[in-house]
Amino acid sequence: MNERGRQAFADVMTFPAPEDATPATTRMLEFVFGDVWQRPVLTRRDRRFITLPCVAASDAEGPLRDHVYAALNSGDVSIVEMQETVLHFAVYGGWPKASRFNMVVDEQWDRIHRERGEQLPPAVPLLPLPTPSDPEARLRVGEQSFKDINCLPYAPTRDNPFQGAGILNFVFGEMWLRPGLGMKERRLITVACVAFQDAPYPILSHVYAALKSRDLSFDEMDELALHFAAYYGWPKASHLNQVIGEQKVRVLAEWAEEAAPL
Repeated sequence: MNERGRQAFADVMTFPAPEDATPATTRMLEFVFGDVWQRPVLTRRDRRFITLPCVAASDAEGPLRDHVYAALNSGDVSIVEMQETVLHFAVYGGWPKASRFNMVVDEQWDRIHRERGEQLPPAVPLLPLPTPSDPEARLRVGEQSFKDINCLPYAPTRDNPFQGAGILNFVFGEMWLRPGLGMKERRLITVACVAFQDAPYPILSHVYAALKSRDLSFDEMDELALHFAAYYGWPKASHLNQVIGEQKVRVLAEWAEEAAPL
């Protein structure tokens, strides 16, 4: 069995590679860990934020447990960043799956400290929130945040609970603005989530916004598609790759127009 792949697995997962010599395990070690995780452009930490939503959405208990453990145990992802990843995933991947994700995070965080013979540190206080508590101010913040994050000149109207209470008040009025996770990490999580959701507009809009904002480079987005393929499947990654190609053309045209002299 490929020794390079076995070592790569141990480095990424922080525990030894499996011993079986089945084709699935052999190719996983050689390609997924020996190649994909080692590729440049995206860091190992970046790749955690693609892998985590994929395994959380896949209903695969072992991979979810193992990748949560590895991300925390390696120090690549802090507990605050992991908890914010769960919240962000809840919005874009669904609250029921996020509930299980959250339970696994608590279990593995406890496991890591038991293995190290350490006490669990106290949780970071939830309050005060960094965003306005006044309802009108919060909606205004959400409207501006929606425009900034989506690279659009408009925001949804407030005329129904989904848009007003959900999108403007919470998703863009708070969640995207929470300080526990950076914008690049939130882009990685979001694109992975919309890529497995089969919702045509969100995948287009979030790929576009991640590129247009320059939070993800063209090369980083290409690597995201490859990593996503390894963890969620090639058919959905093929569609993601197609959308990336289309949005690159769109973004380049817009950048050229913006740079053109008046």
